[in-house]
Amino acid sequence: MSIRLYVGNLPRELNREELEALFNREVGEVGTTKLITDRKTGKCRGFGFLTVESEELADQVIEKLNGYTFKDNPLKIEKANDKPKAETKDEQAVEKPSVSSRSNPRKASKGGNRRPQTPATSGSSSVDTEAAQPDPRWADALAQLKERLLAQSTNP
Repeated sequence: MSIRLYVGNLPRELNREELEALFNREVGEVGTTKLITDRKTGKCRGFGFLTVESEELADQVIEKLNGYTFKDNPLKIEKANDKPKAETKDEQAVEKPSVSSRSNPRKASKGGNRRPQTPATSGSSSVDTEAAQPDPRWADALAQLKERLLAQSTNP
């Protein structure tokens, strides 16, 4: 079983061959190295990974090179955290709040600055006057539009 090690605090001017040479020189043939680089510049982002064959070799690399000064930077080497596995649907249903209170689940997942939706009435005229008030930014334009519509409906 291979063990993945995180190698941090790497200099920006580093390439993969130099990193691999460091491990081969200090510890011996250890495994594969991966240097994480910036997509635009191609320079090192300051960290990488080393994959070794056994737990014992991983502990040996950490003991020997954690804190080792390489190009004026003390290296930070530790076992890499695995990405969390996807949870089962049952666990997700228990942990996440339900979205059934909203009429559109897509809107529930986006942005928190939306005004709450008011339920549609089925023909009853008992609408809460506060909820029926227009947005004050558009109140004048809305009033003019209502006047035009009223004028059109009364003139044949």
